[in-house]
Amino acid sequence: MTTLVPFVDLKTQYRSLRSEILPRVTQVMEDATFILGPDVARFEENFASYLGSRHCVGVESGTAALQFALEAFGIGPGDEVIIPATTYIASAVAVSTVGARPVLVDVDSTYFMDPNLLDAALTPATKAILPVHLYGQAMPMEPILEFARRHDLVVIEDAAQAHGARHNGRCAGTFGHAGCYSFYPAKNLGAYGDGGAIVTDDAAIADRLRLMRDFGQRKKYEHLVKGTNCRLDSIQAAVLDVKLTHLDDWNAARRRHAAAYDARLSDLGIATPVRRSDESHVYHLYVIEIEHRDRVASALRDRGIQTGIHYPIPIHLQAAYAELGLTRGAFPQTERSAERVLSLPMFPELTEEQIDLVTGALASAQALVVA
Repeated sequence: MTTLVPFVDLKTQYRSLRSEILPRVTQVMEDATFILGPDVARFEENFASYLGSRHCVGVESGTAALQFALEAFGIGPGDEVIIPATTYIASAVAVSTVGARPVLVDVDSTYFMDPNLLDAALTPATKAILPVHLYGQAMPMEPILEFARRHDLVVIEDAAQAHGARHNGRCAGTFGHAGCYSFYPAKNLGAYGDGGAIVTDDAAIADRLRLMRDFGQRKKYEHLVKGTNCRLDSIQAAVLDVKLTHLDDWNAARRRHAAAYDARLSDLGIATPVRRSDESHVYHLYVIEIEHRDRVASALRDRGIQTGIHYPIPIHLQAAYAELGLTRGAFPQTERSAERVLSLPMFPELTEEQIDLVTGALASAQALVVA
């Protein structure tokens, strides 16, 4: 079947940016400043300024950002880190990679970790809490921060899906001790390859992160700590710096598309995503919940509509985390949503005609499945 509406359309976006992107990339190659060149420093400064943070450290991926942030705050073997049960597995893997244990808590109806369940997850080994701003919405951080203050916990925000999302005027990723971002190509702010960043207001932590990403050195061959090779490439930084100037416009377009979806889906009797405020959601994903999800997704695919499912197998039911000893029923809200969520096409360049095609196909698919 010919694809009528892609899930994400990076080709169209590139064509609109080509005249801006190519000169910047070409300049990096002309200057041969491929590793930690001026483009990296420029993007770090601009991204920190955009977010309202004092420091930004670019690294090779969003997962690396989480791992480095945990390490920089001394989280390691024997420690526990509280994370939501509904999230991409990278949130858990980063905790495991530093030798700590992820402790899962169920989420509420907006897919954020339920603050009412934090006390039950707390143990003497708990050292940090890792809230996730999922699907593009900034979660309310006040209960998380208060819990962390009471128990002297580090707060590291996973803002991999929430570039530019705000809560009470502040950007997701700037409430805790550090915020971590992914620049995977399909993100609201995406590179042309992997990339990530950590932001923090703590100068000492930022300095440590810069050492950790570059073999522990400020000066070549003088290694102050046991670092590794985990740097953001200059070419990716140049691409991101161009794209950053468009981010607010792209996020505004996503909100318009979401409003169009909302209107059409309400007419179909389909519950639309909960939005806490006009500024809180940047719709990295437009996620609905629907009965007979897999059959509906298959019917949409047959009609040329690409969709996504985030995330069909929760972390606690993955073979990789059998060690946690958790079984079905441990996190009812997470498990329920895993069976029902469906992500519809969402990208800034989406058109009204494409939205009509998606919702029309969805209406037909629902009728077919129910019949």
